[in-house]
Amino acid sequence: MEKFISRTEDIPVVKEYDVIVAGGGPAGISAALCSARMGAKTLIVEQFNCLGGVATAGGHGHICLYSAWDSKERVVGGIIWEIARRVAEAGFAAPPTGELDFQVEGMKLLLEKMAGEAGVDLLYHTFFSDVILEGDRVSGVIVQNKNGRQAYRAKRVIDCTGDGDVAARAGCEFDYGDDETHRCQPVTLMFTIGGIDIDKINDFKKRGNHSRTLERVWAEAQRNGDMRPFQSVVMGWWWTPVLPTYLGINFTHVNDIDSRSAEDLTAATLEARKQAYESIEVYRKYVPGMENCYMVSTPNTVGIRESRRILGEYVLTKDDILSGKRFEDSIGYGSFFIDIHNCSGPGMDRKMMRPPPGFRYPIPFRILIPKTRENLLTAGRCVSVTHEALGSLRVMPQCGVMGQAAGAASVLSIRQGVAVRNVDRKALQAELKKQGCILDEADISAANR
Repeated sequence: MEKFISRTEDIPVVKEYDVIVAGGGPAGISAALCSARMGAKTLIVEQFNCLGGVATAGGHGHICLYSAWDSKERVVGGIIWEIARRVAEAGFAAPPTGELDFQVEGMKLLLEKMAGEAGVDLLYHTFFSDVILEGDRVSGVIVQNKNGRQAYRAKRVIDCTGDGDVAARAGCEFDYGDDETHRCQPVTLMFTIGGIDIDKINDFKKRGNHSRTLERVWAEAQRNGDMRPFQSVVMGWWWTPVLPTYLGINFTHVNDIDSRSAEDLTAATLEARKQAYESIEVYRKYVPGMENCYMVSTPNTVGIRESRRILGEYVLTKDDILSGKRFEDSIGYGSFFIDIHNCSGPGMDRKMMRPPPGFRYPIPFRILIPKTRENLLTAGRCVSVTHEALGSLRVMPQCGVMGQAAGAASVLSIRQGVAVRNVDRKALQAELKKQGCILDEADISAANR
């Protein structure tokens, strides 16, 4: 590859913060709100024009799972649960249960209101570019936006980019993809359609097993040449009474995409948008209640299920999750099934696994701590887990749990005058409980009285 030497560039340091959060998705907003509410000067650096990540910029108007698997018992509290309650109170969703279906535009507004209340500084339309690294200590970030390249210093940095961009640029080790092929799960472009009759759709689905009814539709459409074989299941049709004629669709499927590559992301977007429009034609022809449906919107970005997994002080495994292994440094619970989409074709992967009712497991703080860098934490789907464990832990409530813990740990470590990896675990757990997080069985009992 041809290379050239760029001009020498002096990068101005614009501002100094206690905590900088890279990425404003469910992990990032939870981290930043927690940090700012604890009195720390906090900045979110966000590439899009809104907070919420895949929930908003990604058009994923559905959040789950706040409850234990196949149960009404809530196991997630804290900021991510507060968001669910407040978006419903604002009229942008029905009251949350174990999951939440919401109006995407309303969620954007609500998250910005919460950030303003807490005093979080926002920097939209800005990409993380590099870290300021002093020895093994991350002491800030370099960003790129319309102003050019700028530096922001911080006492603590939290990587909530999803792809682990900050940790990777800092030189942290990471795993990628499954153990056998190193392929990641496929990406999806959500889309929203209008003109639907939800009662007719539900009546149609009830004629047989819900998922099987629709699987037969896709198979028939493919046999008739009306649909390419990019998908064989519905990952989500999300409806909320606040938008009664709209339906959020999680259906497109694009394999062999590396989310670290702009070229791959472009190719995925082009292909997935074609799939979305092809899907609408199939829905009109084959699904009662969708005869007059039409495209309302596609979002700013494809949804990424998997990318870098930054190696931390502990690697959470599938066996840890399925056994419900207890950890002394637990920061909350996960409860979603092992949701792995086929890494080489349509439908679900053979490693997908649905647990028994009531399933839940503790999340250890150590998976947020990169092994080789100081004053840096990760939160969200780039934490230290195996490919299969990520299938459960990557969903939004659990990202929020991890983000809030990262925010609290960052502030506590500053107060204690220690590296973030050395923060007092008992003090961290006490602070999270104070903030309404659910950390143990006693908290679960109290939350479900």
